Amino acid sequence: MLKEYRLKRGFTLEQVAEICDISWRNLQRIENGQYKTAKFETICKLFKTLNIPEKEMLKFIKLTLTQSDTK
Repeated sequence: MLKEYRLKRGFTLEQVAEICDISWRNLQRIENGQYKTAKFETICKLFKTLNIPEKEMLKFIKLTLTQSDTK
């Protein structure tokens, strides 16, 4: 979800990572669902930077929590 929004907005990994003050590698992990320990503040920054609706953020968080429960 995040990667699709980032690409639609024309941002690179590096640009969004710099705006959100995280490494591009961590952003890549978050986009790929491999970084389950991301801070809530970081997720909020990402969604705000990419202008993603709040309801989508809630879906993302729910999906992330659900996936981490199954592992």
